Amino acid sequence: MPTEITETEKFIELSEQASYCAIKRLPKTVKLKLRTPKLLYTLKTDPTKAEEIIKKLSCEIREI
Repeated sequence: MPTEITETEKFIELSEQASYCAIKRLPKTVKLKLRTPKLLYTLKTDPTKAEEIIKKLSCEIREI
């Protein structure tokens, strides 16, 4: 089961362990999904904040 995270700093820290980050762009929100060895973490945010977060990630980025 995926685990939803609400803190962006925690999400960025988890990206160091992740194999990839999947990005799903919806009309009003953006879903960022980190695949770690044990869990899938998700973060929902608005499109402007999402671009800032994506630049800080330290894993492979995949657009869905």
